[in-house]
Amino acid sequence: MKKIKLGLLPRIIIAIALGVALGGVMPDWSVRTFLTFNSVFSQLLGFLIPLIIVGMVTPAIADIGRGAGRMLLLTVALAYGSTIVAGVAAYLTGAITFPHLIDARIALDAAETTKLAPYFTIEIAPLMSVMTALVLAFMLGLGLAYMKSGDTLRGVAKEFGDLVTMTIESVIIPLLPLYIFGIFLDMTAAGEVMYVISVFIKIIGVIFVLHIVWLILLYAVSGAVSHRNPFRMLSTMLPAYFTALGTQSSAATIPVTLAQSRRMGVSDEVSGFVIPLCATIHMSGSMLKIVACALALMLMQGIDYDFGMFFGFICMLAITMVAAAGVPGGAIMAALGVLASMLGFTAEDQVLMISLYIAMDSFGTACNVTGDGALAAIVDRVKWNK
Repeated sequence: MKKIKLGLLPRIIIAIALGVALGGVMPDWSVRTFLTFNSVFSQLLGFLIPLIIVGMVTPAIADIGRGAGRMLLLTVALAYGSTIVAGVAAYLTGAITFPHLIDARIALDAAETTKLAPYFTIEIAPLMSVMTALVLAFMLGLGLAYMKSGDTLRGVAKEFGDLVTMTIESVIIPLLPLYIFGIFLDMTAAGEVMYVISVFIKIIGVIFVLHIVWLILLYAVSGAVSHRNPFRMLSTMLPAYFTALGTQSSAATIPVTLAQSRRMGVSDEVSGFVIPLCATIHMSGSMLKIVACALALMLMQGIDYDFGMFFGFICMLAITMVAAAGVPGGAIMAALGVLASMLGFTAEDQVLMISLYIAMDSFGTACNVTGDGALAAIVDRVKWNK
C-alpha cells in the first residue's frame, strides 16, 4: 500500500477541526497536557527565532551582494520597491475594511482564555534579542559579500543556514499542527473559537481579492513601461500562476515562469537573470498576506497601531524575507522575529499568524511568481533602451 503523505495545510486544517470539535468535551487533565506542550514549544520557538534570522538572512544577503552590475541593482530595487508598495497597499486596505469586519473582543494569550494552566513550564532564554540577530545577520551578510577571501566563514554561514532550515523542516513544521491543535482546543474551551474562525474567513476573502487587484495594478505599470498590453501579459503568465498554486514553491515554478516570461516577449538574457533572482527576493504576495493578517490580529485584540509602526515593520520585513525561498512556510518563519520585536506579537499570536499564512500559502506564492514576469518586462525595456 502506498503511504498517503498529507501536506502542511491539510494537517493544520485537521488540527483546527479537532481542536474545535474536542475543546468542549475533553477533560481538564488532557487539556492541561496540551497546554504544557504548547508552553514548552513556544519557549523553543522563541529560542530559535534569533537563530533562524542569523542562519537564513546571512547567506541570503551574502549571495545577493556577491552579484554585480546595473541589472542586479535595477532588479533588486524593483523587487524591494514592489514588495514595499504591496505592504503599504495591504495596510491601507486593511485599515479601511477590517474595522467594519472585526470587533475587538479577545486577547489571544492563553492565560486570558481559560483558567486552566500547564502542569509545568520550562524557560528557554534566547541567545540574543531579535534586533541583535537582525543587525548581526546584516553585518555578516554584507561583510561576506564584499570580502575577497573568507570562503571558510562563508561555508560556515551556509552550513549553519542549512542546519536552521533542517530544524524548521524536521522539528518546527512537524510539531506545528499539534501546537495549533492546543491553541484551538484552549480557545474552544473558552468559547471564543467560532469568532476567531469567522474572522479568519473574512480575512482570507479580503486578501484573495487584494492579490488579484495587486497583480492587475502591477501589470498595468509594467505594460505602460514596456509598451505592451497588460491584460495580454497577465494572461500569458497564468500558467505560472496555476503552477505555483500546485507547487507552493517559487523555486519549483521557475521553469514555467521563465518560459512564460519569454513568451511574453522578454529577452532570454534578461529573463534568465531576473526570474531566478526574483524568485528569491520578490515577495509582494507574501507581504500582502503577512501585513493584512498582522493588522487583523491586532484589531481582534484591540491593540493600538498606526501607519508609522507598520511602515517600519514593512521595510524590515521586505529585507528579512529574502531568506524565505526554498523553505516551507519560509516567509512567515522569517517574519516571526520582526512580528515579535516591532509589533509585540506573543507566541500565541505568532501561531495564529502561521495558521492564516499557510491557509493562503499557495495564493501568495502564485502572486509572487506572476509578479516576477511584470518586473522582468520592466528590466527588459530599461536595459535595451540604454
